Amino acid sequence: MFPQTAKTRKRLWICSLARKIDEDIQPIQSSHVETVVLLSHKSPDSVINVKVEFGESDDKISLDAIAERAKKYHPKPKITYKMIQEYVEKKYGFKVHTAYIAEVKRSLGLTMYDASNAVEELNQPRKHPPKEKVEAIKDALKYFEVI
Repeated sequence: MFPQTAKTRKRLWICSLARKIDEDIQPIQSSHVETVVLLSHKSPDSVINVKVEFGESDDKISLDAIAERAKKYHPKPKITYKMIQEYVEKKYGFKVHTAYIAEVKRSLGLTMYDASNAVEELNQPRKHPPKEKVEAIKDALKYFEVI
């Protein structure tokens, strides 16, 4: 297996692209499959086993009903810090740091997702955002219907 570096991935991509473009190179016959997987050390919080029977009788779930519900279902888009920053900059004319957004969300008790680059102990204490930036961030959260 190749070491997982950006340089190696770029070389592999260029080689595979060259194979597709250059007609003189014979196609390589291989029995392997390349897969990109994001691995995590997290374990699931809980597991739920569900047994569902589909069909048209009374004790079974109709596939047509499921298809109808799927057509009507539109999940709310996930609001990113970048979207909040762009809204605040457009409406108020100043930029807000992502740390300020996180601090406001934390103070409101909103859901905070695990960050892959998070550290257990902070090297510096958290900076508290100025009041005008807090109000602008809260306004953005209301605009995006987070609060």
